[in-house]
Amino acid sequence: MKFKQLSLPLFICLASSTPLAAQSVTTDNWYMSPGIIGTFVLITIVLFIAVIILTARLNDYVGTLKKRKQARQRLAFAEELIGLEAGEIDVILQKRKAALQYHLEGNELGSDLDAEDSHGLIDKVTSEPENPFFDEKKKTPISLETPWELKKIIIYYLGAAVCWLLVGTLVGQYAGMKFVWPDMDHTSWLSFGRLRPVHTNTVFWGWASMAMIGLAYFVIARTSNTTIHSYNKAWIAWGLFNLSVLLGNICLMAGINNGGGEYREFIWPVMLLFAAGLFITFRNFYFTVAHRKISEIYISNWFILASLTWTIILVLIAYLPFYQNGLGETIIQGYYMHQGVGMWFMTFSLGLVYYYLPSSLNKPIYSYSLGVLAFWTQMLFYTLIGTHHFVFSPLPWWLQTVAIVFSAGMFIPVVTGTTNFLMTMKGSWNHISKSYVLPFFLVGVIFYFVGSTQGSLQAFRFTNFVWHFTDFNVAHSHMTMYGIITFILWGCIYHILPKLTDKEPPQILVGAHFWMAFIGLFAYMVSLMAGGTLKGLSWIDGPPFIESVILMKPFWLWRAIGGSLMFVSHIIFAFNFYYMVKKEAPVELPVSNHLKKIVA
Repeated sequence: MKFKQLSLPLFICLASSTPLAAQSVTTDNWYMSPGIIGTFVLITIVLFIAVIILTARLNDYVGTLKKRKQARQRLAFAEELIGLEAGEIDVILQKRKAALQYHLEGNELGSDLDAEDSHGLIDKVTSEPENPFFDEKKKTPISLETPWELKKIIIYYLGAAVCWLLVGTLVGQYAGMKFVWPDMDHTSWLSFGRLRPVHTNTVFWGWASMAMIGLAYFVIARTSNTTIHSYNKAWIAWGLFNLSVLLGNICLMAGINNGGGEYREFIWPVMLLFAAGLFITFRNFYFTVAHRKISEIYISNWFILASLTWTIILVLIAYLPFYQNGLGETIIQGYYMHQGVGMWFMTFSLGLVYYYLPSSLNKPIYSYSLGVLAFWTQMLFYTLIGTHHFVFSPLPWWLQTVAIVFSAGMFIPVVTGTTNFLMTMKGSWNHISKSYVLPFFLVGVIFYFVGSTQGSLQAFRFTNFVWHFTDFNVAHSHMTMYGIITFILWGCIYHILPKLTDKEPPQILVGAHFWMAFIGLFAYMVSLMAGGTLKGLSWIDGPPFIESVILMKPFWLWRAIGGSLMFVSHIIFAFNFYYMVKKEAPVELPVSNHLKKIVA
């Protein structure tokens, strides 16, 4: 009887795990694996883009120096002319007169009319040699067209996001330094096991989520040509989001957490606050779009509303307990972990790019059809790839294979979206030398292609076998959440906030922010990719575990260096944000006593 009772589950286990005998993997010529080669190529692409941006900025700087030199030469000539004798001046004037006797053929564009600024476009004219040799144009008066209530909501959402970015990355910086100096402290609430989830959840739910929603409020209202459905609901959601992150971090540092789930360490009462904020935000966005004053729904709103819908469902599935026993929890964890990144952060950020990128270039998106294709293939393929985190686990072999196949299918939306964005940038590359808005977007788009493609390559069985559970995954997560999401958010903020506040941050500080963040990220991810690969190979070869820890020491040092550069760039970004939103104190002009009597 006992044998009959055990025979059926035993047969199912054997049937689902039969291919385990074929799971042996050899590391001979590991560097020739398609996943390894593809990753090297993708890293080279990132480096190539950095060289292009740096070259453009240097050429612009050299051109500026050349213009200044020419201006100084002209000024020196004018000063020298004043000190010349009459005969010397006559010789110069005769040469100039002979040059002026040259006559045009008459078929060139021109006019005998006087130059006149009839539309009031010229805001400032300068003839000083140290200033740019062009007339500054008036800025687009978008601030006049945006209701004050909406501007206030956007600024407060972004302000809270910037604060959480500083807090979250400060914690991450401290936790990263523990790899180099593990004996920094002996306090329980400062242990790595508690600080790491504080770092990830703060930058996830505090920084990225609140920045995305704040930027989306402008997109939803602008593309619907209407006002936000309820400003009060927006403030309620703002309070719920901040309260959730604050209480969640306090619980994590006190050792109170939802054990068993990465990125869902917040206990359910805390996450319920965040989910309530998401639901309120979804209703606010939905009714705003529903009452739009134009017929079509712009593609950005497709992505934004879909990401909110998916995430509300995702949170419910991740926190319902009754089916999360044993392997069920493993499957749900893989689903939640990957969906949280792909269907919330990635989908939402892509919706922002579809508005802010063409807006910053003053041109339409290259192809609306490509946007629709990218949207539906994203919805199709991203929903079943979470299990690729558990290849070679006790999960059924067919489920692992489905995740790998759908991971490869992600090439379609990634290539489609990248093509759409790069073709939108086509013909506008001169913007790279004008400001750092396009470089932020360009890095975000390139990392979208590189990070997503590398994730698909990492899902293959061999690369998964080498890299799983190593520091390589930390590099990949920063390549996506930082290289894609954060750089895109920075590009959006630097584009829209000056138009709302009419205050541009100093370009030298924006440049310092860009390069320190980019160089820091590159050093961070390359060091952990290299170290993670060596660690995985060490585990496969079978020496004592401590040897894999020792070999990571130089790579962890570079991790700390890269993280330090990234954190300093966040401090600069916070100052730039403050500079853009701070209110200038009104200047009181002196009034004469006579005028005071007249007014009185």
